Amino acid sequence: MKSVAFDAAALIMLAVLFVTVIIRKMTKGTSNRLFLLQIVIAVFSTSFDIFAVALDNYNSRNVFLLNFAHTGYLMIHNIHPFVHMLFVISLTDTWHKIFRNQAKIILFALPYAVDFILLAINPFTHLMFTVENGYTHEVLFHTLYACIVPYIIMNVVYVIRYRVLFNRRKIFSLFSMTVLSFIAVLVHLFIQELLVESFAITMSLFIVSAGVLRPEDYIDSFTGLYKHSAYAYDMKRSFYNDKHVNIVMLNIGNYNTLTSMLGYDMMTDILHQVSLMIDDVNKRLHGHADLYFLDRGRFRMVFSGRNRNKAETAASMLMNELKMRSHINGLDINFTPYIVLARCPEEIESFQSLMAFGQDFHEKTHYSGQVMQATEVYDPNEFAIQNNIDKIIERALEGNKFEVYYQPIYSISSERFVSAEALLRLFDEEHGFISPEILVPAAEKSGAIHKIGEFVFEEVCKFVSGNEFKKLGLDYIEVNLSVAQCMHGDLADKILSVMHQYNVSPDSINLEITETAASFSQRVMTENLNKLSRAGLSFSLDDYGTGYSNMKRVIQLPLKIVKLDKSFVDEQHNPKMWIFLQNTVKMLKDMKMEIVVEGIETKEMLEAFANLKCDFIQGYFFSRPICKSEFIEFIASSAGIALDSEQTII
Repeated sequence: MKSVAFDAAALIMLAVLFVTVIIRKMTKGTSNRLFLLQIVIAVFSTSFDIFAVALDNYNSRNVFLLNFAHTGYLMIHNIHPFVHMLFVISLTDTWHKIFRNQAKIILFALPYAVDFILLAINPFTHLMFTVENGYTHEVLFHTLYACIVPYIIMNVVYVIRYRVLFNRRKIFSLFSMTVLSFIAVLVHLFIQELLVESFAITMSLFIVSAGVLRPEDYIDSFTGLYKHSAYAYDMKRSFYNDKHVNIVMLNIGNYNTLTSMLGYDMMTDILHQVSLMIDDVNKRLHGHADLYFLDRGRFRMVFSGRNRNKAETAASMLMNELKMRSHINGLDINFTPYIVLARCPEEIESFQSLMAFGQDFHEKTHYSGQVMQATEVYDPNEFAIQNNIDKIIERALEGNKFEVYYQPIYSISSERFVSAEALLRLFDEEHGFISPEILVPAAEKSGAIHKIGEFVFEEVCKFVSGNEFKKLGLDYIEVNLSVAQCMHGDLADKILSVMHQYNVSPDSINLEITETAASFSQRVMTENLNKLSRAGLSFSLDDYGTGYSNMKRVIQLPLKIVKLDKSFVDEQHNPKMWIFLQNTVKMLKDMKMEIVVEGIETKEMLEAFANLKCDFIQGYFFSRPICKSEFIEFIASSAGIALDSEQTII
């Protein structure tokens, strides 16, 4: 007599698993639905098995019921490997590869189709089993196992083929189905009274639920949308599989402002309302998109490649909804929504570029209130540089590819060029010109800024110590110091050592620090600046007016020169800005500081700031930053100094 104890245990466990799936909201998405389908299949196959065994144990003579019970069990039980394979395909998101043509679909379904047909005609052929004199296997019964084998092999091969998409926990969980089913079949072959196949499948479903389908890992608890980690995994998987998708990328541009005004709790509630709005848009388009909340006001809707029109419609609907004043918790909220519609991989060619672009495109784009196409705002070369900047810097350091350029600074009182700012430039063989806006922050982050800074300072000292510098009649060269350099303990000693090596006078060097650096209340930086100041070096404050410096810190620093940022120049026609400028210049003059105005591009600008009694002018009106040889030629020409045929001062 066969025992149904394991089947009964399996049913109880399946009921618990089903309830758990519902409570954990594991019902959205193809993978979750296929997993839920596996549970339902296991429940029905186990129920049919119990029914069939009960009929056998009580020696039922009802041939129809016996055939119905055993055929139902085998049909439903044997469809499980087929559905499990669909589940694995959904995890790798390779539907477009498997089902891109009808022939592949037929080949994929063929094993189970053979299985189904043989079982369907068995009451007439008796080739699989008979029930007249008790349940007995017949000549073609083991064909059922043969029809399952292709799916088992495919499952193993598929997981191995796409192992890069899974961590070890997931790989183990997916293999558990094959391993436990194989063990159960062996047990049943040797001990036919022990029915453990349904129990083995149930155990594997529990393992998959715990190891693969973990909603807490990829569902955001506040918004109910997929998390940043899920978005990163899904997009990486799409690029890996060459799957074409359309992405509606929403970044709320004024997120930080709203958060500072309303507080964290209120902003969390607002983000939840935005997620409901996005979900509503998706439902009105029949739910074709996967929805994600990344962080800090960034949302994504991902449509398959064939749903371009729906993606465009969703982007427009979302923009129209968000541009309207939203009434949330008694407050009228005005959003600044930046929406970009991107086709991947046609327009954004790599996972790294997609993630880098999506991080801050709203900070680099003028707000128009219209949906933007990725081709309008995405520069592939710029993001290729950002993704490879560490390698580019390393390559430049090893190959001595960095150069020092100089931008002349004009003295209004002396009516001549008296100094220049030394600026770092890099032309990479693969990517061309590397913008300092990308280069410097990356170098600071990696620590390479210290080697780069040492290179720039030494090149300047070589120039200043040479005869050409003296013959040009220049007073000094300005050298920038980054925040990271300022906070390095031995900065002052290294600078003084290089100056001593090249016999450079302290009054020939002016060190620039940014307003950001000045705002740091950092003991090491203060000690460095004070030590250099005692050695006779002077300091400039660069980018004045772009940050929110502690004025007390600015006053305490040993500053000789303040450089007004280009933003002042751009808004000089604003009456309020001009009043502010007049008072700023007077304040700095009263503090015995000299003033450099950056970004001068026209004669009108030059005359305006000359009348304002500023001291120095720097900008494209005179010259862009130029290499050393061109700089020497430029200064010599402006001063009437003769050069020989090799551009050497006579």
